[in-house]
Amino acid sequence: MALYRYKAANPEGEVLEGELEARDQAAAIERLQSLGYIPIRAEETSAAGARRSGWITLRRSKRLSQGQLVVLTQELATLLRARLPLDRALEVLIDLSGQGTAGQLLTRIREGVHGGATLSAAMEAQGGVFSRLYLNMLRAGEAGGALELVLTRLSEYLERARELQESVTSALIYPAILLGVAGLSVLVLLVYVVPQFEQLFSDAGAALPFATQVVISMGNFLRDYWWVLILATVVIGLYFRKQLSQPATRYRWDQRLLKLPLAGELITKIEVARFSRMLGTLLTNGVPLLSGLSIVKDTLGNQVLAEGVGTVAERLKHGHGLAEPLTEIAYFPRLAVHMVRVGEETGQLEEMLMQVAEVYDREVRATVKRMLALLEPVLILGLGLVIAAIIMSILVAILSVNELAF
Repeated sequence: MALYRYKAANPEGEVLEGELEARDQAAAIERLQSLGYIPIRAEETSAAGARRSGWITLRRSKRLSQGQLVVLTQELATLLRARLPLDRALEVLIDLSGQGTAGQLLTRIREGVHGGATLSAAMEAQGGVFSRLYLNMLRAGEAGGALELVLTRLSEYLERARELQESVTSALIYPAILLGVAGLSVLVLLVYVVPQFEQLFSDAGAALPFATQVVISMGNFLRDYWWVLILATVVIGLYFRKQLSQPATRYRWDQRLLKLPLAGELITKIEVARFSRMLGTLLTNGVPLLSGLSIVKDTLGNQVLAEGVGTVAERLKHGHGLAEPLTEIAYFPRLAVHMVRVGEETGQLEEMLMQVAEVYDREVRATVKRMLALLEPVLILGLGLVIAAIIMSILVAILSVNELAF
């Protein structure tokens, strides 16, 4: 299956652009026609890459946030459990969403459903708004006649994933504020406080200690050439962004990150929790194991672990189980492998994968707490040392001036 970027017109004449998966261009055009659209163009994303970057920049701002997606999924599941037909449920959601991004998106989905498309096909036509995990679970639910149950499980999965992300983000807020205050304090000292003493030292005519000269030079540089630092930061950021867009460079960086003492452990646990919860959710909803691994591989953030999951999928094609190939992933925790093996042996792989996700969700929170317990005193001590060094350099210069006066 390849990803195709399309341009098509709906029955009202509105031109739509988006992405969908298809075997080839003819299948992509056929899918668009089945949605009731008039195809204008369908190109494989690799062929449309040069024209794509600017479009994506404009389009991303119109995508649903994770919170909006959770609420939409929960509300749709609730309406379907109440035995409302799909098109009626979508109309209710459109009325609740108003004329914003979510309302416009749901309107296009309803048009696709009215044109005879399934819910998953109509959502797939919305230009990458919904992930492969989301769409494949919907297809499995539609095939099994349990769409409302699948939507309920999807909303639970999305909610748990959001809770984990928010717990990590919330834990990092205080260190970020502390680091910002530290940087601002040092900046104020160097740019506004230290220059006040410069005239005093120059009037005294004494040779300043080396430390004082360094501090005064830093203050002058920040005051006169602050724009150089901003420009350098932007250039370095763009350089690293370009480098990380190259697969080989991204792989090397991801490998280095996994080797870091505490950060590597945290990244591994986050990825294992994501892997286990996604795969367990997919298997629970009837998605085959090989298809599930392919979907999970594309959603992992670390390329080293994603490559390992791809290797596991290849081994499965040759008749191996899931646990045995997982042992060959260098950074995959042994505990998770043993739990997966137990799940395979007892025929409860889906349940055991969800248990692995629960275990590593707790491990992530515990690791974040340990990192913060170490990071906070380091930041405070570092700030104290920097400010003390600046003050001491000024005091030493003042004392040397006073000694010269005597």
